[in-house]
Amino acid sequence: MKDPIPRDNLRPRYWESVKLRDMTPREWEALCDGCGKCCLNKLEDPDTGEVSLTRLACRLFDDETCRCGNYEIRKSIVPECVILTARTIGEHAYWMPSTCAYRLLHEGKPLPAWHPLLTGRADSVFEANVSAQGITIPEYEVPEEDWEDYIIEEPV
Repeated sequence: MKDPIPRDNLRPRYWESVKLRDMTPREWEALCDGCGKCCLNKLEDPDTGEVSLTRLACRLFDDETCRCGNYEIRKSIVPECVILTARTIGEHAYWMPSTCAYRLLHEGKPLPAWHPLLTGRADSVFEANVSAQGITIPEYEVPEEDWEDYIIEEPV
C-alpha cells in the first residue's frame, strides 16, 4: 500500500516535542495512522456518555485502503463529517478511537509501537490488526435503529 502522506521532510520525532497546535499542516496530517476507525459510526449512550464503535462506515469510506474516497471535499458530501484540528481536538477526543494519535497526544500519551511514524511503514497499522480494514459495512445498508447490532470492541 502506498503511503498517501509523505513522511520525509518531517522533524525527527516531532510529536514528542511539538504541541499539536504548533505542528505544521504536513506534521498534523502525518499523525494519522490510516486505521480508518474515525470513519466508523459511533453510538453514544445518552445516560453514561459511553461511546461505542460500530462496523458501519461512512458512505465515503474505502474499506480496502481505510481512506476517505473524497477526502478534500468530504465535508460538502457528508456535512456531519468532522474536520479535526488542534483547536477542536478537545471537543472531539472523547469519541475518537482509543488508538488514535491525535487523541493519544492530546491526552499526553505516547504513540503505539505500530504507528507508521515509528515503524516507517504505512502497512504497520494493518499488520498490527488495529484498523477497520475488511470489517466494515456501508452505513446506508443498515437502518439506523439496527446500528446497535453492529457494535464492535476496540481496538479493532
